[in-house]
Amino acid sequence: MYIRPFDPWKAKLCTCPFKYTLNVYTGCDHACLYCYITSYIPKAFRVRTKEGLLPKLERELRKFDRRYIIALSYSSDPYPTIEKELGITRKVLELFRRYDVRCLLLTKSDIFERDLDILSELKCAVGITVTTIDERKAKLIEPNAPKPEDRIRALKKAKSAGIPVYARIDPVIPFYTWEDFDKTLDALSFVSHITVSTLKLRPDGLSRMKAKLPEVMERLEPLYEKGERIGGYYYLPEEFRMKILEEARRKIEKRGITFGSCREGYYSFPSCDGSHLVPP
Repeated sequence: MYIRPFDPWKAKLCTCPFKYTLNVYTGCDHACLYCYITSYIPKAFRVRTKEGLLPKLERELRKFDRRYIIALSYSSDPYPTIEKELGITRKVLELFRRYDVRCLLLTKSDIFERDLDILSELKCAVGITVTTIDERKAKLIEPNAPKPEDRIRALKKAKSAGIPVYARIDPVIPFYTWEDFDKTLDALSFVSHITVSTLKLRPDGLSRMKAKLPEVMERLEPLYEKGERIGGYYYLPEEFRMKILEEARRKIEKRGITFGSCREGYYSFPSCDGSHLVPP
């Protein structure tokens, strides 16, 4: 099955409402330093297509319960570089339109701008992840992803097309992206909902961060040593995390934007993931 229930591991701190997920591709070429998929997808930063995806997906959609949302995507960005040529995600969206599927789209790319004609006809919400508005910092930690300003520009076009839009400022990296949080938030002040989470690392991500950002990790690693290990991830100490989340929530809600947190054991309203924005 290509359409699967989200979070088969039943993560302890996950507060997502029940939904399904579909990863159009295998792997993601954004190659973010902190990425978690390298712990369970071989050659995770090399994008591959899925054999027979479209005909198999259509068979699944014929039986799909349309009350539920399908999220694109959490293990592989639905808009890798190769999507410009292949257009497989666009064909998936066409199937969603045909079968009246509710969709929650999340990406670090601006390629979705091409598909606004279809997205504007779907029951969907569109979101982007912007870890930092600082282009230099973003390039270091998300080397192959489009510039933050390009993602934001595309999301503004989605909002102008009448599509509900949201964002993730995720992960917040203390001593690095957290310093830019206000500027990043200002750039995203047009969205309806923002989800925030602090940097959680698996061992492979920790190694990449230490190699690329040694000065930042020199300050962070002692904190992770004092923190918890939850679901295979290193977490920052709870008190430290909660201070960041509380400040982020206050600043977001002050702007009239609803707030969500992701796997933090903290507050979210009306949903952690922005799924409340998807029309019924």
